[in-house]
Amino acid sequence: MGPQHFIYPLFVHDGASDEPIAAMPGCRRLSEAGLLAEVARVLPLGIRFVALFPAIDESLKDSTGSESYNPEGLIPRLVSTLKERHPELMLVTDVALDPYSSDGHDGIVAPDGRILNDETVEVLCRQAVCQARAGADIIAPSDMMDGRVGAIREALDDEGFTETSILAYSAKYASAFYGPFREALDSAPKGGDKKTYQMNPANVREALREVALDQDEGADMVMVKPAGPYLDVIAALRQATDLPVAAYQVSGEYAMLKAAAQQGWLDERQVVLESLLSIRRAGADLILTYYAAQAASWLGEA
Repeated sequence: MGPQHFIYPLFVHDGASDEPIAAMPGCRRLSEAGLLAEVARVLPLGIRFVALFPAIDESLKDSTGSESYNPEGLIPRLVSTLKERHPELMLVTDVALDPYSSDGHDGIVAPDGRILNDETVEVLCRQAVCQARAGADIIAPSDMMDGRVGAIREALDDEGFTETSILAYSAKYASAFYGPFREALDSAPKGGDKKTYQMNPANVREALREVALDQDEGADMVMVKPAGPYLDVIAALRQATDLPVAAYQVSGEYAMLKAAAQQGWLDERQVVLESLLSIRRAGADLILTYYAAQAASWLGEA
C-alpha cells in the first residue's frame, strides 16, 4: 500500500478563507487559495488523485440543482485552474445534486416526495459533461439513480470525452456514517431520507447486481461506500468484477479515529494505517480517505 492507492477528498467553497469543520477535526472547507496550496503540498507526498466536493451558497440552490452544470460554477472553475497548474494531477469530480439542491437530495424531488429518477439523470448528464469540459479526468456519479452510468457514458462520448473515466458509486449504502460529511457541505436532506435510492446495509446481493449493471453500462471503476464496516462487500465485489474497485473511508470513520486519538485512547498512526491496510486487503485498488495526506507522509517515513 502506498500513496498511489489514495484518492484525497477535499471540501471546497467560494469563501475568501479556509473554514474548519467542527465534526471533522483537521479538515477544512478550502477557499481557492487554500485548495491550490493543499494540492501543492500533497503532490510531493506521492498523491496523484484528488476528489472535489463543493459547499455552495444557499442562494445558488434550487429544486433541480441547476447550478451543478453552470460552466462558471465553483467546481468547473477550480478544475480548470488545477489542471492548468498541475496537468499531472488526476481530478475526480462528484456527480450528484445534493450539494446544489434546495431539498438536499441526490435527485429531483416530486411534490409527493418521490425522487424523479429519469429527470434527475438528465441533469446528471449535463453536470458530467460540464465537469469533463472543464478538465475532470474521472467522473464519479454518487447519486445512485438507476441507469445513470450508461446515460453519462453516452453523454460524454457524444461530446467527444471518450477518454474521461467513470468511477461509479455502485454499492453506496444508506449509512449513518455520513453525518460529518453532510455537515461539512450543508447537504443533509431537508425532508425524508435517502433510503429509497441508497442501499440497505443488510443487503450484499444487491451490491453484486448493481456492479454488474454499472459494468454493463460502461463504468471504468466501481465503488463501495462506506469502507471499514463493509469489508465483506469490498471482497465480494473484488471477486465479481475485473474492474478496479475503490472504497470510501467516509467522514464518520475518519471522525471516530480522530476523536479516539485526540482522547489518547488509540495510537492514531497505527490504527489509521491498519484500517487502510484492511481496506486494501479486502480488495480495494483505490481508497478515498481524509487521511490520505497524513497516511502518505507516514508511509514515506517508514
